Amino acid sequence: MTNDAQPREQLARILEQRIEIVINDALGVFPFAGIETLDTERSTTLGALLLHLLISATRDGELDSRSGRVADLQRIASENGLSISQLYSFAYLIERSALDELALDESFGATSEPWPAVAQMVRRASFDVLAAIADRISRAPGAHALRDSLTTLHTRGVLLAALEKEIQRSERLHHPFALIALDVDHLTDINRLHGYGFGDRVLERIGILVTNYFREQDWVSRHDEDGFAVLLPETQPSDAERLADRLRITVQERLALRDHVTEQQVDVTVSVAVLVAESVDASVRADQMLQEAEDALNRAKEGGRNRVERVTLDVAKPRPVRRQTKIG
Repeated sequence: MTNDAQPREQLARILEQRIEIVINDALGVFPFAGIETLDTERSTTLGALLLHLLISATRDGELDSRSGRVADLQRIASENGLSISQLYSFAYLIERSALDELALDESFGATSEPWPAVAQMVRRASFDVLAAIADRISRAPGAHALRDSLTTLHTRGVLLAALEKEIQRSERLHHPFALIALDVDHLTDINRLHGYGFGDRVLERIGILVTNYFREQDWVSRHDEDGFAVLLPETQPSDAERLADRLRITVQERLALRDHVTEQQVDVTVSVAVLVAESVDASVRADQMLQEAEDALNRAKEGGRNRVERVTLDVAKPRPVRRQTKIG
């Protein structure tokens, strides 16, 4: 039994005792969450499922996407035409309401010594719920848009949905987070010289490397043809920049591949951008943040490639979304 098993069990028990309060609180904000197509009965059922999943993830420290409740959630979402972004919105409301209720508890409340660890456990459990939802839906027939077929990573749409929820969470709780974007340097030349199959091998290997490099609660995606992006919740700017540069070095040191036809060794490098957000407000949008990261990625390539470009999100000067010509 892990050291945090007992507080996890206590937290789960407190939430089980207050299920009705948490759900009613979440439903009070529900009409403004973009899911107004559901009636009260169905929204209550959906909220109860999400809360039970949050309680299970809090108690166990993990959540199996194959569980019956996740399957029920997928079925309700499918029957009512809910998008993954809408599910994420409701999951965030449940998380927020659960934390609000726990903050009032005498033993674990916001003024108690264990509160930071308690809040972290619940937020981590919420990430586990979102990941289980994405994994379950991605396995459903016709749901290929949630997983990239080559790397099996999340797609750009899933990343944007997760990023939108992290922006909301950061605005409310005032914690920093970061977004790392990376592109394979000269992938066009690699494909031309060694064939597109070799380029696919490069992307597959980078996908595996990046997945193993980051934490379970980080959102790793293939957001572009030759690019990857990683959302790092609750991450200090200095840590994000250090992780970005270590990732660049890891790719350079570990990803030399051999062309089996020519026996030529092909060295692989990546250009990296790290966007840090120490605070955000309601003006910040997920697509704006991703565009900022892509712009920084182009600057990294213009500056010589195989380097890291850092940018701090300026919430006072939101920029319009635009598509910029990508540098190979």
